[in-house]
Amino acid sequence: MNFSFITPILIAFGVNVFLSPIVIPFLSRLKFGQYIRDDGPSSHLKKAGTPTMGGIIILTSILITSLFYVRSYPKIIPVLFVTLGFGIIGFLDDFIKVVMKRSLGLRAWQKVIGQILVTSIFGYYLLNYTDVDTSMIIPFANGQVLSLGIWFLPVLFFVMIGTVNSVNLTDGLDGLAASITVLVAAFFSVVSIGVNSGIEPITCAAVGSLLGFLLFNSHPARVFMGDTGSLALGGFVAATAYMLQMPLFLLIVGLIYVLETTSVMLQVLYFKKTKKRIFKMAPIHHHFELSGWRETKIVSVFGIITAILCLIGLLAL
Repeated sequence: MNFSFITPILIAFGVNVFLSPIVIPFLSRLKFGQYIRDDGPSSHLKKAGTPTMGGIIILTSILITSLFYVRSYPKIIPVLFVTLGFGIIGFLDDFIKVVMKRSLGLRAWQKVIGQILVTSIFGYYLLNYTDVDTSMIIPFANGQVLSLGIWFLPVLFFVMIGTVNSVNLTDGLDGLAASITVLVAAFFSVVSIGVNSGIEPITCAAVGSLLGFLLFNSHPARVFMGDTGSLALGGFVAATAYMLQMPLFLLIVGLIYVLETTSVMLQVLYFKKTKKRIFKMAPIHHHFELSGWRETKIVSVFGIITAILCLIGLLAL
């Protein structure tokens, strides 16, 4: 049996564990501390000042690991591009919020333009320089595919930007986004290895990087990934799904992301109509938090649900 997939996991894990004790104190000295909104859970106020922008560590470890494999595995290039592209957008957002002390970060239109640009380049590369076509695998359909034709690009933009912002919304508790995404990355790694897709080095690198990051991001967190990390991970998840022609599977393995986004949308729409709230607070992880659940319990339960969903996702193939 070929165990070469273990190497990128160990490299990324090692780079992350090596860099974190160096970068975290550096971020702290620069006073790159997390800004906590007053309208959030009161228990989060004690987290104010915790170093953020830790996504730099995640990105660096994935990049360094990928460089070892990019010549032999050129298919990782589009996934790496999207991961870094969205990571840069997140970094600019974090930088404006933390360093320039503007709580909202990038303007909404600036984020949208950046996300559209990265997605456009990815879509162009996908259609012109890879063997990925305009079809996607249908879960539980014995390998049958859905051909999108002219709808491929509109759906691509919806899935990419939707996934990126969903992962961003999920990053609201210590270790939550990292725990969910490491399981999703492990799912895609298993699939990639099984079908010999050629992107397994970067999916495995994401697994190793996030395992290393969780050593410092699990409760009580010593560092937050910030938008630098959450947007990058969202880009990674969406790009990987498309390289494997499995965006429909995000509805299964990424159900937590979907629920987080849906809870926000329902909360806003319902409040506009009735001036009442469905949830105590959205995204939904805050609802459970205000219902008396501890952060660690929420992260554990959401992680267990995602692990089960990933197994269902494998069955759906």
